[in-house]
Amino acid sequence: MAEHFKIVFEGQLRTGVELETARLNLAQLFKTDVSGVDRLFTGKPVTIKRSLTRDDAQRYLAALNDAGVEGRIELEEPVSLSLDEVVEDVPQRPAFEPAASPYAPPRTPVAQDWPAVGELKVFSIQGRIGRLRYLAWSLALVAVGLLVAALCVGVLSVSLVAGGLLGTVALVAFVVVSIQIGAQRLHDAGWSAWLLLLNLVPVVGSFFPIVMMAVPGSTGPNRYGPPPPGNTPRVKVLAILWLAVLALVFIVAMMGGMETVQEQVEATTSEYEEALPYDDDTEQPVVPVDPVDIGDSSDSNDDQ
Repeated sequence: MAEHFKIVFEGQLRTGVELETARLNLAQLFKTDVSGVDRLFTGKPVTIKRSLTRDDAQRYLAALNDAGVEGRIELEEPVSLSLDEVVEDVPQRPAFEPAASPYAPPRTPVAQDWPAVGELKVFSIQGRIGRLRYLAWSLALVAVGLLVAALCVGVLSVSLVAGGLLGTVALVAFVVVSIQIGAQRLHDAGWSAWLLLLNLVPVVGSFFPIVMMAVPGSTGPNRYGPPPPGNTPRVKVLAILWLAVLALVFIVAMMGGMETVQEQVEATTSEYEEALPYDDDTEQPVVPVDPVDIGDSSDSNDDQ
């Protein structure tokens, strides 16, 4: 039978090696963190490696020495098995079982076995969708909303009651579906769906939809489920089309806003010019008087 050896370590350092240096070297050697090697320095013999040949044991010991610690090689005793030594271990039930405490934490598994990709559910707040699918679904929702709005206008021309009822139902359905796909988009980023309420906050609600479209999703499973399926070519086309529509709307709004500002500036300028005071009582130019005329007039006065 071939002999087998083991490496035993008792926490001894080599001469001139500090403990912190040895800990760092061992952590690098065993590919673990520094706290993981602290149990090797308890002062008690610890078997690091078993079932080694003499050559392998020498190599392991040399690696420990290079790390700055001392170890030793010991011969492993052969293991002998005998059926006579087998003792059946019968589990003993306690005399009484303690009642479950209402304050005890739930004993549920921490890790959940998620599938590779999640299932797409349009009409649900459960699950996750990525940025491109969120844009594609938003475009489809807006398109359907415009068609239903046109239908409501046609019904209104026939019956106000029927048209108003249909419009109310369509508006509620539009809001509900928007919340559902928005919740799945936030879940993809690992955020709670309650953050959708930020859309109702002044100022914040003006740019939070942009955040929802820009924030990347989690690379792997998160607490809301596995990652969504990959984007199909149709999803990519719809997402790009929706971005183009949003960019066009933004440009038109900016141009309209600039025209409005220009009109207001021109109106304010004209009002200011009209309010400026004008001096109608201008001084008449002084006409020079001929001295001869003055003399004639004085003589005529004397004659009189």
